[in-house]
Amino acid sequence: MTKLKSTTVSQAGGLKRRSFLKGTATVLGGIAAPAIVSRSALASSGEINVMMWSDYLPESFVTAFEGATGIKLNFTGIGSNEEIINKLKATGGEGFDIVSPTVNRNLLWAELGLLQPFDMSKIDITKVNPAMALGEKHWNFGGTCWVPHIWGTEGVAWRTDMFTPAGEFPSYYDIWDDANAGKTMGRGHSMLLGLGLGMERLGLLEPGSMWAAYETPEKMTEVWTKLVDHAIEKKGNIKLIWNDADTQKNGLLNEGVVVGQTWDGPPIALKNEGEPVMYRAPIEGAMAWVDGMAMPTGAKNIDQIYAFIDACYNPEWAGEAIKTHGYNSPVLGADAYGGEIYAKNFADAYPGEALANLNAWPAEAPWYSEMRTEFTNKFLSA
Repeated sequence: MTKLKSTTVSQAGGLKRRSFLKGTATVLGGIAAPAIVSRSALASSGEINVMMWSDYLPESFVTAFEGATGIKLNFTGIGSNEEIINKLKATGGEGFDIVSPTVNRNLLWAELGLLQPFDMSKIDITKVNPAMALGEKHWNFGGTCWVPHIWGTEGVAWRTDMFTPAGEFPSYYDIWDDANAGKTMGRGHSMLLGLGLGMERLGLLEPGSMWAAYETPEKMTEVWTKLVDHAIEKKGNIKLIWNDADTQKNGLLNEGVVVGQTWDGPPIALKNEGEPVMYRAPIEGAMAWVDGMAMPTGAKNIDQIYAFIDACYNPEWAGEAIKTHGYNSPVLGADAYGGEIYAKNFADAYPGEALANLNAWPAEAPWYSEMRTEFTNKFLSA
């Protein structure tokens, strides 16, 4: 398996593209699982309120966790980072014990004051890939406020019975191509980024334009104005705008979508169920992310929080979960419990140099997030 590039940090405090997953190839190579240290004695009753991406806690994990700890898990599913922020803003940080922000949103969360630091003496962070243990450095708001949970990518999925890529790898531009008009899908802001990367490859934007747009508002205005103008011209080719895992699955199964820009988990889950679906990193490079666990300022069930994190870092339970949700675990040894199907799906998704070409979502300054929303709304309302 291809060895990934070393981790580097930008001056803004975010991660450079293609860099933060150093060591992932080694983790997926089959390191023996570390000893499991149970913290159930700390929390053998009570409940925990978790707000997390909608497909991250499969029934097998919830059943194992509740059975082993006696803790009732109350789950609220979400489909975007904005949902987490808006819910916590509305409650002043109350109502949830664990939330799941994505690592590149650190600059925004640093200003919100909605998280409290973990007691890292109660978390065995050595159980996870060190390249993904980014909380101490990038989420240190008076202490470590983030630990890794799940990683994955956004790339291209397609119906194998209705679409064939032009080569070994699909392209983000396949979603916008006139040849696929009325049969494609994507998520508002990220499909625009994918379009931009496709336009760079085709010579419609200068190379590096999409990454340069993260640097200043002026550069973003220059790049995204051209990007959104092109997207509006091609908007009629898009069949479906998705906002969560279930919408992606439904698009590929029931809505006539033959190719779409998606997360890795939903199409791989369909593939595991025997549906004619494939997911693969595109030629421009899949967008890689790490979602974590964070503790809101109003968290109440503190012992239960550390029992939950300990369960998430159990290699066997994490490995069983990836069989269901189709994403990847940062827990050392979890892949050994993922089985042959997981290994086959991983190889299908990242053949050849695909892992070396991953693009890490850059850290987003608050101004970038606000401007992106404005440009995305312009496209969606056109």
